[in-house]
Amino acid sequence: MLLISYYNANRITKALYFTYIQLVMLKNITMSNYSKDSLFVLIKSLSRSEKRQFTVYVNRIQNNSESKFLSLFNLLDKMDTYCEKVILQKNITSKAQLSNLKANLYRNILVSLRMNPSKKNIRIQIREQLDFATILYQKGLHKQGLKILDKAKALAIEKQEKAVALEIIELEKVIESQYITRSISGRADELIQQSQELSLQNFYSTKLSNLSLKLYSELLTSGYAKNEQEKQKIVDLFQSQMIQVDPEQLNFRERLWYYKTHVWRCFLLQDYYSAYKFVRLWVELFYDHPDMIVNNPIWFLKGNSYLFKLILLFKSPNRFDSWDKKLQGVLNSGDFPQSVNIDSIVFLLQFNNKLNREIIADSYKGNLLFLKHLQRGVKEYSNVIDEHHFLVLYFKVAAVHFGYQNYEESLNFTNKILNNTTYAVQEDLLFHSRILSLMAQFESGLDHNYELYLTQNRLLVAKMKNRTPIHDVLMDLFAGLITSYPDKQKQVLENYVITAKALFNNRYYRRSILYIDVLNWASKKLY
Repeated sequence: MLLISYYNANRITKALYFTYIQLVMLKNITMSNYSKDSLFVLIKSLSRSEKRQFTVYVNRIQNNSESKFLSLFNLLDKMDTYCEKVILQKNITSKAQLSNLKANLYRNILVSLRMNPSKKNIRIQIREQLDFATILYQKGLHKQGLKILDKAKALAIEKQEKAVALEIIELEKVIESQYITRSISGRADELIQQSQELSLQNFYSTKLSNLSLKLYSELLTSGYAKNEQEKQKIVDLFQSQMIQVDPEQLNFRERLWYYKTHVWRCFLLQDYYSAYKFVRLWVELFYDHPDMIVNNPIWFLKGNSYLFKLILLFKSPNRFDSWDKKLQGVLNSGDFPQSVNIDSIVFLLQFNNKLNREIIADSYKGNLLFLKHLQRGVKEYSNVIDEHHFLVLYFKVAAVHFGYQNYEESLNFTNKILNNTTYAVQEDLLFHSRILSLMAQFESGLDHNYELYLTQNRLLVAKMKNRTPIHDVLMDLFAGLITSYPDKQKQVLENYVITAKALFNNRYYRRSILYIDVLNWASKKLY
């Protein structure tokens, strides 16, 4: 291998250490994915109070604390990793019956959780009232059923749960058409009007949510528009399916879908200024309707996530701090709902924000104590957060370590991505992880994998669906650095800077800077 001019004297020792770290990470990755059994994951997600409630529930309905599925529950609760062999050795059930027993246990855990008052969000509460009214109707207690339905309908409309509100009205129609209640004069006209209004709102919501999902699917499958032809295809799709409506005339739920639809369109077109406008409207919609933050916490958090991503692009620290202060005020208010799912998204958002703040500042003079919480989050939420999100976090952590010139730590985290054998890493993330690794190897002298990563990236680029000239220019840069003598490396950097600046005049290529700003790095190496 050709040597970079400033190799460290202890290169061999570092190389051996680095190889050891790779092996340890590979082992950890393998072990962490050993226990992906649905029932086991569900049990491990239960809190102490939920486990206690389940035990009480089983003893009440079974009157037998030694029931098979309770024994299975207790055994799985004590396991660190799922192992079917251990279960069968305990003689709880036969191998042929284990599948049915697990399904029975899974169902009873869900029933127990549904009975837990603290877990009943507004949708569960409304549907529970609808179920109660259905039972009363079947028993012939029509007036009692209508009374419950009327309260449930008012709550559903107040909380913007239009779909279930329409279900309630349909049951009211059934009862009114079969039983003369004489409860309210003009009852038929009232139900017809309510049904028509809700049907129209649900029509808007359905059309907007369908288009939003279609655009989001395009974003995941085809990626961003890379030329004028792809841009026009997206514009035509949007215009053909977008309903003509004034967003100010829409209610909360429909307006939320309206903003989300425009956000995906702007992302696809790489129109980030317009994307920021609509994401800001998305988030402000929640701040204008604070009760909806409690009812729809996931979409509130997702909106904030996209907002901070765009602020990172614009590198505006004042704007970042202002929005982060508002977000922290909501999260720390004591009214924000909590669940494993919500807590996991909060963790991702807050940890990402701390990393983004470091990148926006671009000073790398603070402390990285918050990084210690990453492994805690990985361990706590590994069953509810998909691996891609953790890999993105690893990439950002690697980038921040690179900024602090902690090159070995940067290499450690890029190798968490590159050595992953259990997940199909997205091609953009894989490509830029190798690029960041090559930068860290170049700076640190730990370059024993340099040529390997270079070769692997060339093979990846050859197969990429979203290949651009930027990818080829980056490969030429790092190939040139490793094959050039020290006095020729400056010319390689100069050639890259000139070519890259010209390419970035094309707005379809600028997104490459969002991952790692190699152009800025190369310019600093020159001057």
